[in-house]
Amino acid sequence: MGDRNLELQTTLVRYNNPVLVVKHVEKREPTSDGAPAKEQTGRPGSGGAVVVDSPRETEEILNCILPPKTWEEDGQLWTQTVSSTPATRQDVINLQEMLDTRLQQTQARETGICPVRRELYTQCFDELIRQVTINCTERGLLLLRVRDEIAMSLEAYETLYCSSVSFGIRKALQAQEGKEKLQEQIQQVEHEKELLLNSISDMKIKADQAERRNAELRASEEKKHSEEIAFLKKTNAQLKAQLEGIIAPKK
Repeated sequence: MGDRNLELQTTLVRYNNPVLVVKHVEKREPTSDGAPAKEQTGRPGSGGAVVVDSPRETEEILNCILPPKTWEEDGQLWTQTVSSTPATRQDVINLQEMLDTRLQQTQARETGICPVRRELYTQCFDELIRQVTINCTERGLLLLRVRDEIAMSLEAYETLYCSSVSFGIRKALQAQEGKEKLQEQIQQVEHEKELLLNSISDMKIKADQAERRNAELRASEEKKHSEEIAFLKKTNAQLKAQLEGIIAPKK
């Protein structure tokens, strides 16, 4: 019970004292007018049960805006409703001081996304709605619409953020997979390039060898051709000389 009271005291919204809900009410004698006895509740430390008063319209609206808290402890059901006591100027100043104190105690971040800071400001907004609703119900209900709209927008932004993060992670994984595939293709292409360069080098060596062989063969053929021409010229000169020697005595 002590932990529960401590937890309820840490909220910025003002609540009434916890009330014990009596589950099993003993049978009582009917009243003088014949009406059955009312269900009773007891407050901690009250020493007995008290009769529940009829809820007022403002309290009903407050309970709709800020539903009562209920919990079970040691087999007993406890409930705690929001306070319907009007707030004074000093209460607003105390609320501001409590907000600043809680922000420092919880070490909430001043900028950026901070769930702790958001929760504290939400509690502060709920307390302001409670204070305004007590003085003007219509204004409180309008602030309730504003609060719900802000909460819905924040949920939409959170959903969008989670979706964008998931989308970014998927794209990063796809990019990583694509990068790995590209790296494999690069390695394969580089290996093919190396094979082609080796093939080109071998073909150049073979081409140089073939060119040298062709040059040697051409030089050999030219030398042989020159020797044949020289031999034929020499033979022709000898035959010409013999022919002139044969023809000259006849004259």
